[in-house]
Amino acid sequence: MNNKVFNIIAAICMGAGIGGCGALNTDLSIAENPIPETFDNHADQTSIAEIDWRDYFSDPQLLKLVDTAIRNNFDLQIALQRIETARASVKLANGALLPQVGLDIGGGVRKFGLYTMDGAGNASTEITPGQTVPENLPDMYLGLMASWEIDVWGKLQNQRKSALSEYLASIEGTNFVISNLVADVAIFYYQLLALDNELETIRQTIQRQKEALDVVKLQKEAGRANELAVQQFNAQLLESQVMENETLQKIAETENKINFLLGRFPQPVPRKKEVLFSDIPKQIALGIPSELLANRPDIRQAEFEIKASNFDLEAAKAAFFPNVNITAAVGFQAFNPEFLFMSPASLAYSVMGTLVAPLINLNALKAQFNTAKANQLSAMYDYQKKILNAYVEVSNELSNIDNLQSINTLKKQQSDVLKQSVEASKELYKSARASYLEVLTAQQNALQTNLELIEVVRQKWIATVKIYKALGGGWT
Repeated sequence: MNNKVFNIIAAICMGAGIGGCGALNTDLSIAENPIPETFDNHADQTSIAEIDWRDYFSDPQLLKLVDTAIRNNFDLQIALQRIETARASVKLANGALLPQVGLDIGGGVRKFGLYTMDGAGNASTEITPGQTVPENLPDMYLGLMASWEIDVWGKLQNQRKSALSEYLASIEGTNFVISNLVADVAIFYYQLLALDNELETIRQTIQRQKEALDVVKLQKEAGRANELAVQQFNAQLLESQVMENETLQKIAETENKINFLLGRFPQPVPRKKEVLFSDIPKQIALGIPSELLANRPDIRQAEFEIKASNFDLEAAKAAFFPNVNITAAVGFQAFNPEFLFMSPASLAYSVMGTLVAPLINLNALKAQFNTAKANQLSAMYDYQKKILNAYVEVSNELSNIDNLQSINTLKKQQSDVLKQSVEASKELYKSARASYLEVLTAQQNALQTNLELIEVVRQKWIATVKIYKALGGGWT
C-alpha cells in the first residue's frame, strides 16, 4: 500500500469521527511491589522446588497413588480439555488471517418486468443466434468464491497472539491443577497414616484400660475398692471405645477422599503406618524469592494472561480503524447447462475491494476498548497478587515447620514422661499408695499426649508438602 492510499485511509478515519484514535492509550502499567531478596533471611542458593517430586517423596505407596490420580482425576481431565479448546482457538485465529475460499454452486430463474430497462432490452436481444432472451431466464453458476480481510492495522495478528497466549496460559493452568492434585493426595495420605497410628494408640490404651478394670474388680471383691471405682474405670474404657469407632469412620472417609481424587470407587488404600514417623526425606531449602516467577505455574499462567489481555487491547484499538476487504469470484455461468462449461464464453469473474470505516457504532467500540483495558489492568493486579500470595505461603509454611519441629521435640518428651507415669500409677495403685483417680488421670493424659504427638507429626509432613508446592515444586 503506497503513501497516497495510506493517507486517504487516514483521512477517512479522521473524517469518520475517529480523531480520538491517538488518545486510545494501550501502554498500561501499575505500581509493582519489589520482590524481597530472601525468604525471612534464609539465604539458600538452591530450592527444593528443583527436586523431582518422585525423589522428594520417596514412599512407593504414595507414588503409586499419585500416578493413578494423574491418569484418572476428573478435574485434571477437564483441565486438559480446556487446553484442547484453547488450541482450537489458536487455529481459528490463524485461519482468520488467510483468505476464505469456498465452492459456490447455484441456480435459479429470473423474470424481468416488460416495462423495465432489463425487460425491454431482453425482448429485442438475441441470447443465441435467432433466439431472443426468454421471459423466464435460467441462471446457473459453478465456481469459487473468496474473501480476505487485509490485516492493515494488526487486529487479526493481535487476536492470534492473544489466542496463543491463552493457550499457553491454559497449559500452565493445567500444571497448577496437577500441583494441587498431587499435594491433595499427599496431604490425605499423611492424614490417613496419622489416623492409623491414632487407632493403634487408642487400641493399646483400651487394652491397658481393660487390664486396669480387671484389677479394680478384683480389688472390689477383696474389699480394697468400691463400686464407684469400677464404674469410673468402665466409663473411661467406654469413652475410648467410642473414640475407636470415631477414628474408624474418619479412616473410611479419608480413604474415600483419596479414592475420589484418584477417580475410582471406594476401596482400601495400601499404606504402612510406620512411614509417618520416618525422617523427612530432604532438607528444606528455599532458594531465592524471584525463582517463584519461573517455578510457580499459577504465576506463569498469570503472566500469559497479561500478554493475552494486552493483545486483546491492541485488537480493540485496531477496531476503530477501517476494515480493508477483498472479495473475488471466478467460475462458469450460463442460462443453459449445455453452455455452462464453454470457455471462455461462459467464464465469469469479479473482483472487489471495500474499505469500511465505523461511523454509528463508535460507542460500542469504545465500550469494547474500555473493557479490554480493564481486563488488562485486572490481569496485572492478579499477577502481583499471586506473587505476593506465593511469598506469603512460603513464609507461613517455613515458620510452621520451625515451630512444629520444636513442638514435636517437646511432645516426645512429654509422651515418654506420661508413659512412665501410667506404669507408676498402676504399681502404686496395686500397693494402695495411689488412688484410682490418679490412675485414670495418668491414662487419660498419656492417651491425649500420644494423640497430640501424632497430630504434630502429621502437620509436619503436611507442611513439607505445602512448602514444596508453595515453592513451585516439579510436579510435572
